[in-house]
Amino acid sequence: MPAAQLLQETHFPAVNGKETASPSFKRGIGEETARLFAEHGARVVIADVEDVLGRSVAASLAPGATYVHCDVASEANIERLVASTLAAHGRLDVLFSNAGILGDQGRRKSVLDFDAAEFDRVMAVNARAAALGMKHAARAMIGRVGGGGGCIICTASVAGVAGGMGPYAYTASKHAVVGLVKNAACELGKYGIRVNCISPFGVATSMLVNAWREEEGGGEVISEVEVEKMEEFVRGLANLKGATLKARDVAEAALFLASDESKYISGHNLVVDGGVTTSTNCVGL
Repeated sequence: MPAAQLLQETHFPAVNGKETASPSFKRGIGEETARLFAEHGARVVIADVEDVLGRSVAASLAPGATYVHCDVASEANIERLVASTLAAHGRLDVLFSNAGILGDQGRRKSVLDFDAAEFDRVMAVNARAAALGMKHAARAMIGRVGGGGGCIICTASVAGVAGGMGPYAYTASKHAVVGLVKNAACELGKYGIRVNCISPFGVATSMLVNAWREEEGGGEVISEVEVEKMEEFVRGLANLKGATLKARDVAEAALFLASDESKYISGHNLVVDGGVTTSTNCVGL
């Protein structure tokens, strides 16, 4: 979990020698965050199951960035990710836990058609993996030389803030992430470890576009036109006009939470939604 050294020309104070790990980095928020942290001097460890893509992105980052195969549904894989980071860099300063799936191909089925197996699958990737990431990252942070300190950041969602924002399993899992973050922040504060999460509105990542295009139809490769249509759709739902939410915006939020500028922020859910959850509209139900 590579580190971030923030450049002087940014408004953030420098964070020196931090090691930051990011499971899953996959196209979109994870990749943008890895790139942004690397731009600011972080030694980034990328974790995912898409090995070709993961190695390619790691190779394109600043020297010191590495890739580790990690299936977040496996605790052994998460434990190995943390251990390999410690072996390579000697410490872990920041964990950005970003793995997530919509489940059921993103379709919003009625609660009357609730699928227990699908619910368990989504919870395993979205909530259980976040808890296990906290467990092993916190152990590494508490046990390091000097004792304590560090930052854990999880990706939640507006679906974890308000109802009507996503499928049932996904919504439940993101509410769980917010709860896990608050609980962990209460416990880990005594070690100087900050725990926060980010809840973005719709970002035209491959996950969201793939879910949308299954309803609309589309080929195997996501086109720029489809991304633009997805962004246009989200802009139509948004309260804040004149801006489009990008993966980079979420990465900037993660960078802030990892920096010294947020040194007294813990247990917080940073909602990056342009105010959409202040309304009473159910976006998708």
